[in-house]
Amino acid sequence: MTDSPPLTRADLQGGIRMADVSDQPDSVRTAVAKGTVVIGPEAFERVQSGTIRKGDVLSVAQIAGIMGSKQTSKLLPFCRDVQLDGVEVEFSLDAERHAIEIRAFTKSNGLTGVEMEAMTAVSIAALTVYDMCKSVTKEIRVNDVHLLAKTGGQSGNWKSDE
Repeated sequence: MTDSPPLTRADLQGGIRMADVSDQPDSVRTAVAKGTVVIGPEAFERVQSGTIRKGDVLSVAQIAGIMGSKQTSKLLPFCRDVQLDGVEVEFSLDAERHAIEIRAFTKSNGLTGVEMEAMTAVSIAALTVYDMCKSVTKEIRVNDVHLLAKTGGQSGNWKSDE
């Protein structure tokens, strides 16, 4: 026997199961994630000036990110339905890189964390930017979606070195 923690997603027969978290106490849990969409000079100028044919890119992407965070458990097999108490999606425009930085903040009071909901919000917002700008250019890159910080739960608080 090793000192490795038991696998939480596999049973003794090698089958897959969802981990039992019923013995964990409710706690306030938060997560912050970010990612970047590089869209190029022409699309960037059009996003800034509001002249993308499909409409206001950042407003639509913000709504999509919030909606996406609420669908995380339908997309990822081991994610549970989480009662989200708050979701925020924010954008920063980087004119030098012709990029849009996306940050998402999620909050819940429950049995399980909200890291995946934050990263899903960033990912869906980024894909929405791509979808809305693809008529201008296909040279769009979604980069570096990752967790910046989380609070609460058994593993406690964590923050990226970034």
